[in-house]
Amino acid sequence: MYEIADKFIEVVGDFGIYCIEMFLDKEGNIYINEIAPRPHNSGHHTIESCITSQFEQHIRSILDLPLGSTKQISKAVMRNILGDKDIEGVYRLKDIEELLRLEGLYLHLYGKAEVKKGRKMGHITYICSDLDEGIKRVSNMKFEFLGGC
Repeated sequence: MYEIADKFIEVVGDFGIYCIEMFLDKEGNIYINEIAPRPHNSGHHTIESCITSQFEQHIRSILDLPLGSTKQISKAVMRNILGDKDIEGVYRLKDIEELLRLEGLYLHLYGKAEVKKGRKMGHITYICSDLDEGIKRVSNMKFEFLGGC
């Protein structure tokens, strides 16, 4: 997959941060889903898990400053918080206090005034020492919205 990304950048002849989102199917075929010439939600975990986040790298690139280390300092699992099918309009996230009590969990809400079905309202990053445990824990989390708040 790295070779595909490198070839794309070589052909485009650009610089900066690119997200080249790829999927691997069960037969081993690679599909490019999205190309974004900017910080991308697939790398939001870098805020907590890497020495230099994708956002800082982006600014360094724009200002022609040396890029920082992309070394990962912790394993991390990220999950989007999406609007559900039952609540639209003004909202609040149910049980937000429970989320904030979890050691290693970072909550990022995007400040959107209204929730809509499928709308990305934020994300969580969970820092963990065991990736399988982290994936299991984050996968079991429920994000519910309360309307009319």
